[in-house]
Amino acid sequence: MHYDKIEDTVNAFVNLDCRLAGDPDGPLAGLTFAAKDIFDVAGFVTGAGNPDWAQTHNPATKNSWAIETLTNAGATLNGKTITDELTRGILGNSPHFGTPTNSAATDRVPGGSSSGSAAAVAASLVDFSLGSDTGGSVRVPASFCGLYGIRPTHGSLSLEGVFPQADSFDTMGWFARDADTFARVGRVLFSSAVTTSSPSKVVIAQDAFDLASDGVIEALQPALDTLVSLLDSVTTERLSLTSLEHWRENQVTLQGNEAWNTMGEWISATNPRVGFEVAIRFLQGMSVTRDEVTNAENVRQSATDRVNSLLANNAVICLPTSPVPAPLRNRSVIEAQDVRTTIVRLTCVAGLTGCPQISLPLGEYDGAPVGLSLIGSRGSDMMLIDFAQQIASLMGKN
Repeated sequence: MHYDKIEDTVNAFVNLDCRLAGDPDGPLAGLTFAAKDIFDVAGFVTGAGNPDWAQTHNPATKNSWAIETLTNAGATLNGKTITDELTRGILGNSPHFGTPTNSAATDRVPGGSSSGSAAAVAASLVDFSLGSDTGGSVRVPASFCGLYGIRPTHGSLSLEGVFPQADSFDTMGWFARDADTFARVGRVLFSSAVTTSSPSKVVIAQDAFDLASDGVIEALQPALDTLVSLLDSVTTERLSLTSLEHWRENQVTLQGNEAWNTMGEWISATNPRVGFEVAIRFLQGMSVTRDEVTNAENVRQSATDRVNSLLANNAVICLPTSPVPAPLRNRSVIEAQDVRTTIVRLTCVAGLTGCPQISLPLGEYDGAPVGLSLIGSRGSDMMLIDFAQQIASLMGKN
């Protein structure tokens, strides 16, 4: 097959030679995609954003489930993209490969850890791309780069052949510039042509909107108005009966502990080169006690019970994807940490509960995109995707 050469104008890719032709008769025929460098492709080393990881691992012997499914459905893989190292970032900075350019706001970061995948789609280098979302790594880049992006129901899509971070939080997801392409990919991955249900009401998450800047709220108001117009029932509720910061703290505890359990043995044996922020996160995860895990699991259960009650009978929760637009590039480590903390207060809702969340690129503030998110009950992924198409169509953005 002839491949058009991609000119990587936004530093999105780590390997442009990693290519696979799609089945010309598949439902995604004619579409091109890229994959975050955590998805196995036979014959290539999965680098996971860290040179020492790449040097200590052999080439994959088979394709990951996602790569195999998409190429069998007709999509052509056109390269592997940059990830924040070991998938432990949320802003899109890599000490080893640099920061991909956010074409939607070139003076700002693209978001991570699926930074290269988001950057490639935002720059129209591919039609869609694969990422992963453990603590926000698809949803945040989607918001920052003006893309559709999803964190699916935890456990709903196979992670076979995908670099792991924290098992009870890890998901795969994808990006697209338009709602129709986004839905086409979803129907292949979920093997679903139609949705059998539709949202019954929208729950506006008051405590989530309280965390967003006034400018973000104002930018999202037209999309929120459109969403509300499609449903007869609207309520406003606080998600957490304690605080979203309390939920965030406990996700960080669980995710950090699991990430250390996943990577600790390799880190201890290899003493790899890692960036300062990533090193801190692994050290924090290493120090988590069993009692802290138990307490955090109790918080996760109470958060899940609360969110499930709000999502009963096909309700959807509406919230900003991020409380702020993409931060400016080259912020200090301390500034970056403060932004990360603020963002995870929102992303932890779906993370703790395992619910699907889709980010819609329906707002702009201060010259940068901002996303509006919908969270549904577990298994409602295609309902959310189809509903996103309706909203986009009404706003002329599909």
